[in-house]
Amino acid sequence: MIENKALLEVLETVKARDPHEPEFIQAVTEVLETLEPVIDRRPDLVEAGVLERFVEPERIISFRVPWVDDAGKTRVNRGYRVQFNSAIGPYKGGLRFHPSVNLSILKFLGFEQVLKNSLTTLPMGGGKGGSDFDPKGKSDGEVMRFCQSFMNELYRHIGLDRDVPAGDIGVGAREVGYLFGQYKRLQNLYGGVFTGKGLTYGGSLARREATGYGLCYFTEEMLAANGKTLAGKTVLVSGSGNVAIYAAEKAMTMGAKVVAMSDSSGFIHDPNGVDLAVIKEIKEVRRGRIKEYVEAHPDATYTEGSRGIWGIPCDVALPAATQNEIDGESARLLAKNGCFCVSEGANMPSTPEAIEVYFENKMLYGPAKAANAGGVSVSGLEMSQNALHLSWSFEEVDERLRAIMKQIFAACDAAAKEYSTPGNYMAGANIAGFLKVAEAMKAQGCV
Repeated sequence: MIENKALLEVLETVKARDPHEPEFIQAVTEVLETLEPVIDRRPDLVEAGVLERFVEPERIISFRVPWVDDAGKTRVNRGYRVQFNSAIGPYKGGLRFHPSVNLSILKFLGFEQVLKNSLTTLPMGGGKGGSDFDPKGKSDGEVMRFCQSFMNELYRHIGLDRDVPAGDIGVGAREVGYLFGQYKRLQNLYGGVFTGKGLTYGGSLARREATGYGLCYFTEEMLAANGKTLAGKTVLVSGSGNVAIYAAEKAMTMGAKVVAMSDSSGFIHDPNGVDLAVIKEIKEVRRGRIKEYVEAHPDATYTEGSRGIWGIPCDVALPAATQNEIDGESARLLAKNGCFCVSEGANMPSTPEAIEVYFENKMLYGPAKAANAGGVSVSGLEMSQNALHLSWSFEEVDERLRAIMKQIFAACDAAAKEYSTPGNYMAGANIAGFLKVAEAMKAQGCV
């Protein structure tokens, strides 16, 4: 519970102003609760009005996206870009195409992105965008026409030193290609305004793998600081998109056994260890459903309903699907079955009740804004390569990624210790990320 008057006033203002935005309120509450020792020491940040500005986006852009389906019918979706904070660099954050997209989710993602980008040590502000358009089941032509219409509005608001989007849920290589192509056509400009691009037109090696690999690098650092390692551990990975697949891949190379993965329909459990080649064939080649896995591995089981994955005994859980996928009940199951570490690959996948369970059971907890910062870190490296007109090898990018994730953990660990919460890496991540942005905001005056 927050006791500091300034923090309480800011939180109450957010709740009163945006009562219909539960995800955003949840994210702001979690961060402000951990900032109390900082604000007690730094009343100058309160006097400068940093807190009030920190929780309010600098700009929100909302627009309609009309497009024509294959039957010739005009469809209309909503498009958004939340430019949250540019104190330490141009806005940077992905675009999400999914039916669940609304302003609350994009504001929470943009708010988290500000802290995440700060932790990377790269000069990037935070933003997020997207649409309630669902690319699933759409033809390539329909997706292309939607992306072109989306960019017909968005191009006015982005640019290399202004706002650099990337992919997210529902925005993969296909969508990024169509979006970048339309931006280039409209602006007659070939620049690094988009990250996650294809390798043939300015993309970075290791970008696809970055979030999943980075998650494991952070997790290994956290485990090592507590006398443990991933090697020999049983691991659950939720999801089966890029983050989940490459988290599983890296965990396996580190000696762990991944026994379960999921998608929005359900989960598979393979006690012998997941066959990642089959998962990649299903998800990356055929865009199929994870239940198809049991056709190749009849000894494995498939269960409807993705939340049940957390009932499988494990040592380490890597939630890499979506927000609030682990609730209090699921967290208690994890603790009961011997899980001692949860490290987040998705954005805010644990509810507040779940996080309480982690701490009550002295589980190691790697918060998303630190643990899944590998993707945006390599996006920043892609921007650097574009600016230098260079292309680094996979090994060079991977080495830089590992160094960044190591540095992120060190910053979280140091901040947690400095502010009397050793081992609380959630508090450490929030404090370390906030202080860098807050100092920049104060230095730049009331803007």
